[in-house]
Formats: sequence, structure tokens, C-alpha cells
Amino acid sequence: MTAKYPSVRRRVQASSLTLSLLLALAATPVAAEEISATKAEEGAAVAATVTSAAVDAASADAADQADADASRGDIIIVTARRRQETAQEVPVAISVIRGDSIEATGNFNVVKLQQLAPTLQVYTSNPRNTSVNIRGLGVPFGLTSDGFEQGVGIYVDDVYNSRVAAATFDFLDVEQVEVLRGPQGTLYGKNTTAGAINITTNQPTFDFEGRAEVSVGNLNYRQAKAAVSGPLSETIAARLAIAATSRRGTIFKVTSDRWINEQDNLGLRGQLLFKPSEDLSITLSGDYSKQDPEGYGTALVRVGRTQRALARQYDGLVAAYNAANPTRPYAVPSRNVFDRLTDIDASLNAGNKIGGVSARVKWDVGPGTFTSITAWRFWDWKPENDRDFTGLSIVSKSQNPSQQDQYSQEFRYNYEGDNLDFVVGLFGFKQRIDTQGTEQQGADASRWSLTGAQAADPTILNGLTATNTQYLKSTSAALFGQLSWKVTDALTIQPGARVNYDKKSGFYQRVVTNGAGNVISCTPAPSAGTVLAAQCGIYQPQVSAPSDSAWNFTYDFNVNYKVAPDILAYATYAKSFKTLGINQNGLPLNADNTVNFAASTVKPESIDHFEVGLKTQFLDRRATFNLSAFRSEIKNFQATVNGGQFGTVRGYLANAEKVRTQGIEADLKIVASDRFTAYANGAYTDAKYKRFTNAPCPPELSGGTLQPVGSAPNYSQPGVPGALSPRQCDISGQRLPGVSKWAFSYGAETNAPVTLLAKDGQFYLGVDGNYRSQWNSNASPSIYTNVKGYALTNFRAGFRADGFDVFGWVRNAFDVNYVELLQVAPGNTGLIAGTPGDARTWGGTVKFSF
Repeated sequence: MTAKYPSVRRRVQASSLTLSLLLALAATPVAAEEISATKAEEGAAVAATVTSAAVDAASADAADQADADASRGDIIIVTARRRQETAQEVPVAISVIRGDSIEATGNFNVVKLQQLAPTLQVYTSNPRNTSVNIRGLGVPFGLTSDGFEQGVGIYVDDVYNSRVAAATFDFLDVEQVEVLRGPQGTLYGKNTTAGAINITTNQPTFDFEGRAEVSVGNLNYRQAKAAVSGPLSETIAARLAIAATSRRGTIFKVTSDRWINEQDNLGLRGQLLFKPSEDLSITLSGDYSKQDPEGYGTALVRVGRTQRALARQYDGLVAAYNAANPTRPYAVPSRNVFDRLTDIDASLNAGNKIGGVSARVKWDVGPGTFTSITAWRFWDWKPENDRDFTGLSIVSKSQNPSQQDQYSQEFRYNYEGDNLDFVVGLFGFKQRIDTQGTEQQGADASRWSLTGAQAADPTILNGLTATNTQYLKSTSAALFGQLSWKVTDALTIQPGARVNYDKKSGFYQRVVTNGAGNVISCTPAPSAGTVLAAQCGIYQPQVSAPSDSAWNFTYDFNVNYKVAPDILAYATYAKSFKTLGINQNGLPLNADNTVNFAASTVKPESIDHFEVGLKTQFLDRRATFNLSAFRSEIKNFQATVNGGQFGTVRGYLANAEKVRTQGIEADLKIVASDRFTAYANGAYTDAKYKRFTNAPCPPELSGGTLQPVGSAPNYSQPGVPGALSPRQCDISGQRLPGVSKWAFSYGAETNAPVTLLAKDGQFYLGVDGNYRSQWNSNASPSIYTNVKGYALTNFRAGFRADGFDVFGWVRNAFDVNYVELLQVAPGNTGLIAGTPGDARTWGGTVKFSF
């Protein structure tokens, strides 16, 4: 097939976007930091929230309830069910984190939010390789592919963000973040099977206001945020915000004599509100965010034994290299990852741009509200990576720059009656992603990847290059709705349904050239022992054009009952799905070295979800305790499969027969008085493969001679050099990767009235922390990729008064050593690399508002 190189469409420049604001949050008193389903705001903040233009569409019931409760305890307004209501009225497991809490704890993006929401798991080796999971479900762990859907939807002001890369950006002028757990297909535009992260930004106001914030800290940390909002006329208001963050890197790269994995972020947001009447509002929004750090690199963590012969494992390969190069021997700078030293030698880059524009129309029509959300978003990704994780030139270049456009349109009508409420919506989505990839072998590749005399000939692999071109076109449409029938004042029944259509089509072509720039062909299969055979063992040309479509019908049913005025019990069953996927990064080979085109598409997931919960308030609503228990069973779970090799295919999607996740979550908050608040949240999650018989093998079972086709796999000698390796492994019963069985977060704050510089205010002292038990960082759990559990503790102390807040902070105060992510180096050499978490950091913040 003739190569087709899709053009990269020109992007709208940042200056043409309506700009968007940042997390310059009001200097309102910070009580408990994580406001979970049990959480809420202080009474004064509630009144401000209910009366502000940001929630001018709040229902009268929610406003009345807030006013009635303001003097007794905490309450928070959420939009989880596409209408304004209190968090305690929502029969859904939900964590709500207010903007001021995000700032006080330093959790400035979704990646950091897992420190506040125990059942949220976020892992990232770079913005594109980011996994956002809830209760162990979301995206296949360890795979980068455009051909599958996210299980956790990320929404910003009702606009769906299809790329998880959006999660790595600083929050822009955020009012609050709602983390909904469980399937969300009958209320949200894009179907999601594990949950949704619903981000609400501060909206334009008709009262003039402004906010500014500056933070400085060690590691040359600098962050500045500003926001301003006010009227342009009697019917038009505008809001602008900007934020910039920079910080020195956390790993020292000895080959370039500089720190890497730095922070270099810029974010802008602008909004224009047109409100010609009380019944109609139109909001135009635009945002632009840019990251340009040198990252993301790794450091050596450990070396484990694989099934390769000892001479072909990491230490043996290094010894052979040093014997052949006595004048320039190789040695890794450290085998202790917490020395934070690396010698990776390839260029690093993580250029990341994301933004878009949207128009939201809200029109009160009779007893309900019609809402239209029209949006366009883009994502540009310009990476450079060191894929061999070493200071040797094995893979000298590895990069897959991508450009995405997405368009979405949602129509929604909310009706509220005395005994009957409903939401009905229509959603359309279109997406195109273009990728141009390059991977090139370096001068040391032959020594690392070949045997015998060929290992001593660097010209065989040096300069061998695989250039891939691919695109994905994705279209989906859905009709969804949910009915809420108040059978009695206490009993409510809520059925919901969704009809969904998805179509995906893609194109992938890999062209392979040798060091002289000549195109090579691996068909027919070259003779064993030849140079061409060695080159084809690393990279093989391939062309595929997967395409498929599917209709899905899903539904859910919720029954909730007010046992008492402050006790709500609920039970939910949901039949959900994750739509089909296509493999966009190349296809695996059959035993006869032909392409396995049957692996082009992946079946949809089918989910049966059960959940029961209890939401309670007591001590005159100054204490909140919520409890939920869940169980999800997934058939045809979309999982990662790869062979751990450099060349033919990095990894691809396949279906695990069955997965089950179940657990219990509890949230407690106490507002003992105006002077003390505390919270504690916990989660137990038991997520495992019930049946996965064709999984990739972990490194300790990989690298040896493959067992004959059709033979029963032998797992009796893991990590024994020279042993046979199974072609695939049965990991049924193993835990899902990335999931801790136990996770907790907690916090407390106390304050005392003081007068400072003739200004009346409060001195306050706060603490927050989180704990996660051990988890595994490989698609197939490995003895070498277990990440130890860890606990982090943060402190802050400061003075706040009307319009002013200054505080100092220490994060990871006890300087705990922990690893954020482990990665298995390709080639089955036993090399395990990783990213250490932040050491102790400290600094100060000053905030002003008017």
C-alpha cells in the first residue's frame, strides 16, 4: 500500500483564543482540605456560593436548603446530576474538593488529586502516558494508544476532554472538583464506565472582584496566579485568569549536567457572560495551556533475573560492552533511585499544548432548563524520549508527536416538578488524531540486541530507523436520560438509559530504513543469520487500516430512601459498557511471522455494577459520615499485551476474559467548632483478573526461548537463566496493576483569633496526609515491579484576614522516599527504571482578593 502522510492541520494561535483564568482562589478560611461526599463548605462560604453568579442557576430548593443549614454546619452545592443540589442529597459516591482546599494542599492538577481522593489512581510517565483510574478501572495500565476510550471522563464546565493529557495541566481558576465513582452514562455526554471528574471553574460575575497569588519555595519553585472579573455592561460580564508555574527538576542527568523532570507551565482562560434576562445566559469560554519542560526521564531502580542467558541480561551485557570498550567503560551513576541520578543520553522533551473554545447556552423554558454546550478542543504533543533507560546509545531516538482535534455538541433538558424530575440529552462527538513517529537504533544497539559475531558489528543496527505514520478518526453519538420519581417524601426511584453509537477507523504504516537510508522489506522472511534477518528482528514494516463500529444500550436503576431527615440510603445497579477499541500502534505477529490482522479490533467491555451506600449527618449537621460498598464485574476487559521487545510492536490491546473489582469506602468530616475541623477518608479496593489466560508474561518469565506452539506453559522456573519462556501467561487471580488495597487521606485545621499589624484575623495551623499500600507497576504483576506502600504528611501555618492570606507550607514533611512509577525496560534484560516521588519541599504563599 502506498504511504499516505496525513497533513498536520494548522492550529489556532493562543492569541486568537479567549483566554482563561487560573487557580487564584479566594482567601476564604481553609478548614478540612479534602471535602469528600461527606464534605462541605463553611456556612459563610455556602451563602456566598449560593448567591454568587457562578451558581445563579441553582434551584430554589438547593438555595433554601443551604440557607437553612448555614448556621448549623457544612453544606456544598454540586452538579453531579446535572442540576444544583447538595452533595448529601446525591445518591452517588462522590468526592468534592473545593478550590481553596486544592491550593492549600498544593494539589494543583488531577495527578495530585489522588492524595485527597483515596479511590482515584493517577499514574504518569509523561502527559501522554497518563492513566486515570477510579476503583482500579479506567484505562489499560501501561499502554499508550489512541484507539481506546477512557473509562474516567474528564469534564471542564460540561465540556468533555478526550485526552488524559489534560489531567497533567495546572487547574485554571477552579471553583471545585467533583470525583464521581461508578458508571456515569445516563447523565453525562460521553459514556464512562469507572467514573467522572467534573471540574467547575469560577464564572464571570457582575460584581467587580480580583484575586492574586504568589508562591515561592525550594527547588526554585515559582508560581503566580491572577484573576479578575466584573461587568462590561448591565448584561455582559467577563472573567480573565492566568497562571504560571516553574520548578527545577528532581532528577540530575549527568550526561547533560542539568536537572530534568522540571515544571514549566503556563495557563490562560477567558470567559464572557451575556445575560440579557434572568431566563437566558450565554457563556463563551476559551483556554490555552502550555508545558515545555525537559522531561520525562527515569533512573535505574533495580535489576532482576529473567529467562535470558546470564550473558544476555543487563549485568552480562554491560560486562561484555566494557570488555569490548576498555577505554570507555560503562557504569550507571547510581543503583539507588533516591540518589536521583540518571545517565540517559537521548534527547528529552515533553512539549504539550492543549486548549479550545466553547459556547454554553442556558435557557429556562417553562418548568425546566435547556442547555447547549458546543466545543472545539485541540491537543499538540511533541515528545522526545530515552526508551532504553540507559546511558548507552541503544535506542538513540524515540518520539511520537501527535496532533488532535475534537468537536462536541451536547443538548440537555432538565425538568423539575413536584414529584417528577428528569434529564434528557443528546450528545455528538468527533475526533481526529494524527501521529508521526520515529524510533532509531544507536551505535550500541548491536551489542545489546544481537548475539555472536553480529553483536560486535555496530553497523548492522546503527541508524536502523522505523518511521510510522498513523491517524485515527472517531465518531460517537448518544441519546441518554434519567428519571427521578419521588414516590413519597422519603422514597425516590431513578431509572436511566443510554443508546450509544461509536465508529472508529484508523491507518498505520511503518517504513523501515537501514543505516544507509535504504528501505528494507521483511517479506518473504529473510534467511536466518543474515544482516537483514537481524534488522527485521528489531523493526518490521507493517501496514494496517483497522475499522469498526458498534451500537450499545445501557441502563441503570437507583433506589434511595431517606431513613431520617439526615440519613439517606441508596442502592444502584448499572449495566454499562466501554465501546470497542482498535489497535493503532501496530499489530502483533503470528508464529509464522505474518501480521495478525485479527488483533486489529478489540471487543467492547461489558460491565455489571452494584453499589449500596449510606449518607449521614449528625451533631446538628456538624459531622458527616458516608459509607459505600461496590462490586463491578467486567467481561472482555480491555487490557495491555506486549512482548517486552524493542521492535515489532510495543504493545497492543486485547481482551481479558473477566475482571472483578469490589470494595468499601468511608468518609468522615467533623466541624467541631469555628476553631477546629477534621476529616478522614478511607478505601479498601480488591481488584483482580478473574480470568486472563492470554496475558503478557512478567519479565521474570520472559526472554528465554519461546516454548513450542501449542505446548502447555511451564511457570515452574521464574527468573532462571536459559529456561523456556511461555508465549503467554495465565494471570487469573492476580491483582490489577496500579491499585492499592488500602488508601487513606486525612486532615485537620485549628485556628485562633489574633490581631496582626492592626488587622483582625486568624492564625491557623493545618495538617493533611495520605497513605497508599503497595501496588504493582506492570501490566502483568511482577516480583520486580512491586511499589512499596508509603505515607505522606504535609503541614501549613499562616495568618488570614479579610482579603488577605499568607502561609508557609512543608510537603512530604518527613522526607519519605517513595516511587511514583516503575517501568520494565524493553528487551527482557531485567532492567527496571522508575520515577522517585518528590522529596521534602517547602515554601510560602501570599494571596490577596478584593
